[in-house]
Amino acid sequence: MSLFQTTYAQLRGDIVFGALAPGLRLRLEELHTRYGASVPTLREVLNRLASEGLVVSEDQRGFAVAPISVANLLELASLRKLIEVHALELSFRMGTVAWESEVVAAHHKLSRIEQQLIAGEAADRSEWKRYDFGFHQTLIGACGSEELLAVHRAVFDKYLRYQMIFLTFRGDIAAREHKALLDAALARDFATARAVLERHVDGGVAHALAAQGEPV
Repeated sequence: MSLFQTTYAQLRGDIVFGALAPGLRLRLEELHTRYGASVPTLREVLNRLASEGLVVSEDQRGFAVAPISVANLLELASLRKLIEVHALELSFRMGTVAWESEVVAAHHKLSRIEQQLIAGEAADRSEWKRYDFGFHQTLIGACGSEELLAVHRAVFDKYLRYQMIFLTFRGDIAAREHKALLDAALARDFATARAVLERHVDGGVAHALAAQGEPV
């Protein structure tokens, strides 16, 4: 992996997982100290992240982590539902037995860490969200479109940033919804999966906003 790719992955991960706060000025000297990359490499990384909407370019002032807002969260949630529901339908139609096994394995990983969180045990929340993403991406993994998967990944990461900033976990409710999605996938029951997914996303948004004292 090149220095650009390594720096890009590290900086992007720090933004998505909330280590770099929304609105934070991204000073090149500080980034050089943190990531060890040259200024030209950092500029290239920041320009790529700006094209993805995770960083904003400020006139004459350099770069900053993209801000957050309730309106943006709601827009991302709507986009996620639109994309993921379509991909789910395709995946349910074309998924093989091997895909079913991958879905079961992805759910097992997610369920294990969810049960730890529900029990109040120490657990890495970043790992929890990686398994969460892994499960949802595996569910749509048989859709047959790399472009669709890439768009879903980009929207999911922006949505994930809000969850990591707000650090909200809906406990057994979310775990039951994930299990319902697993069961629907194995039964190829798209109608049920769609209803569960939409409830899952809407519930996550409402929970995050309530945790921040925002009107739901």
